[in-house]
Amino acid sequence: MLPSVTVIATVKNEASSIGMLLDSLSKQTEQPDEIIIVDGGSTDDTVNMIRAHPLSQCGIVRILVQKGANISQGRNAAIAAARGEIIASTDAGVRLSPVWLAELMKPFREQNPPPDIVSGFFLPDPHSVFETAMGATILPAATEIVPERFNPSSRSVAFRKSAWEWVRGYPEWLDYCEDLIFDFRLRRAGFRFAFAPQAIACFRPRSSLAAFFRQYYRYARGDGKADIWRKRHAIRYVTYLVALPSLIALGVIHSPLWWLLLLLGAVGMLWTPYKRLRSELRRHSLAGKIQAVLWVPLIRVTGDVAKMIGYPVGLWWRWRHRPPANFN
Repeated sequence: MLPSVTVIATVKNEASSIGMLLDSLSKQTEQPDEIIIVDGGSTDDTVNMIRAHPLSQCGIVRILVQKGANISQGRNAAIAAARGEIIASTDAGVRLSPVWLAELMKPFREQNPPPDIVSGFFLPDPHSVFETAMGATILPAATEIVPERFNPSSRSVAFRKSAWEWVRGYPEWLDYCEDLIFDFRLRRAGFRFAFAPQAIACFRPRSSLAAFFRQYYRYARGDGKADIWRKRHAIRYVTYLVALPSLIALGVIHSPLWWLLLLLGAVGMLWTPYKRLRSELRRHSLAGKIQAVLWVPLIRVTGDVAKMIGYPVGLWWRWRHRPPANFN
């Protein structure tokens, strides 16, 4: 007998995008047994739009309104209310491929032994030259993924409800990076992971540098709160605050040849984004191609600066609030 499946999502003020998500769910080649959407207190027309959608008219959608709930609280509430044995999680603001759910379910049915968690994948859905450059700079290509080490995003993942219960759900004290901590808990508990690269959720990258800065500041603040990726953040501080000014000074004081190391460092930092960007530029004009090439380093540096500011803010929060230490 096939396991029952519940799709969950959390939303807040998503009137402009909720239709896209629901439309893509309605077009799935394999339909879930139910869809549970938790609204965190929308002040726009999100809830009414969900209720008016044909999926809701068919009785497959349940809406839970929890004003003030963060993403972790919303996901936990949805999963707790779910009747499905398998939970498929996605997010507002995405467009799911028609085979998204079918691809997520395939490993549960075909692998022996079956996995406990199936990681889907995600792709950028850019609407401008800037967003094309953004996607290439920050999002990995499927060919770069090592399935055994890939930690799924909760915009495209499926897992057994029993595994969620075992690790006590998503960490409700975290407002960002909550899905990473959830992944770490599952791995530590010994649950089996599988990778389904065709279970694709497409989402639009941030459309401005300011929005991107806020996003990465919050991500890094979440890293600090959760006390993860210490080495990555340390390397970033050393690179920008020690190595970069030292090489500039050596080039001025001793020889410009020191600046060749800066050039090599820039090539190393930008090589992968430019490699991803190459295949995405075909639909753009020459002017668009030039703009995208110029945007990549600015996006990269902006993201690094945002992380360098956000991480210590998260560490300070952690020191003041003393959240659970035994989480990853």
